[in-house]
Amino acid sequence: MPAGGKPTVRSRRLGTALRRHREAAGLDQADGAEAIMKSVTKISRLESGQTSASALEVRTLLDRYGVADDDERTRLDEWARRSNERGWWIDFPETVSPDYADHITLESDATYIRTWEPVRIPGLLQTPDYAEAVIAIGPTVIAPERVAKRVEVRRERQRRIVEGGAHFTAIIWEPALTALPRQVRTAQLAHLLEAGQRQNITVQILPGAESVTAGMSGPFSAFSFGVEATVEAVTLENLANTTVVEAPTDLTLYVNVFDQLRSVALSPDKSAERLRQTLDDAPQRMDV
Repeated sequence: MPAGGKPTVRSRRLGTALRRHREAAGLDQADGAEAIMKSVTKISRLESGQTSASALEVRTLLDRYGVADDDERTRLDEWARRSNERGWWIDFPETVSPDYADHITLESDATYIRTWEPVRIPGLLQTPDYAEAVIAIGPTVIAPERVAKRVEVRRERQRRIVEGGAHFTAIIWEPALTALPRQVRTAQLAHLLEAGQRQNITVQILPGAESVTAGMSGPFSAFSFGVEATVEAVTLENLANTTVVEAPTDLTLYVNVFDQLRSVALSPDKSAERLRQTLDDAPQRMDV
């Protein structure tokens, strides 16, 4: 069972998938309960993520629901095995809040990650010095040792894309490039340029003049978990917390916004050119 009976991101995703397959098969919860010889309440709690399903229960339910796709069966079997798995972020209890842990869990499980960032460089692409600078100037006073812990968490998060475990696409509004803290600007721009050359990372710059398009939405990240790049979760970050969006109708809105942003943003090649130009101009700007 998820700790304290509270659904985890993984248990919710698994439950949603099981409910979707059951409904697609035209069956009700009683049919699922009969298949695993449990109560209807058990199926209800599985589908809401309130309790975890064992790998055997998942396989049995998928058999009953007629799900034959090997990739889907493997994916849900893995989710069942990992639903209560302790992530590395558990070692940072004072730094990683429960809602931030949800965001990191999604990152660690995702095969595709898409991020829109109009104000700052995305966390997965930040240099340690940039991360330290933006954390230190946040709205709350943080002790130096706590800042260091937050930077460490950010670096651990980056392993997912550095090691090629997920495809990452970042769209960054151009003002975020020129608003970099002066002392870290050159290194951060160079890091962005280098990151965009990796096979699994795409960096696109939304020109500063596209203010109307940039104003459609605040920052968000979208996550996909299978072979296909279908968005299954979105996270929204603000000063107080991180919110996970999972309702299909809401997800569609963010997919549409991201597609509009991407259609107006510079291509990856032209974005690299813009980054080089900004990098070349950086020394002059630092003296201003």
